[in-house]
Amino acid sequence: MNETRPTRLPMDGILDLHAFRPREVPGLVREYLRSCRRQGITQIRIIHGKGKGVQREIVHTILRQEPAVAAFRLANDRSGWGATLVDLYPPGQTPAQKPARSEEPPPAPPIRPPLWYRLLQQIFVKKK
Repeated sequence: MNETRPTRLPMDGILDLHAFRPREVPGLVREYLRSCRRQGITQIRIIHGKGKGVQREIVHTILRQEPAVAAFRLANDRSGWGATLVDLYPPGQTPAQKPARSEEPPPAPPIRPPLWYRLLQQIFVKKK
């Protein structure tokens, strides 16, 4: 009967992702952003590490999608690109609407055949 209960830690606006797997990061970051905003913490530091940049890309993708994120940037201190600084909208403020992406991609420009193909067509195709 040795139950383990989650330990409550104080929210300080710093989230260190070193102990988490990349697949755990999206849910964790989203929940942390919401919790910080509820508690009035609008400046957050997310430590993802330098490495290959996998966790950094996951974090930045999430931050681009979250409407409560006002801005984010790589840290400009000793941690360098191993951490991202996030600015959240205050709890009472309505986040700015991010422009909706159009569902259909823009039309592709017409593809011109390569020069060698056009030359072969001129040689071998009879014109009427």
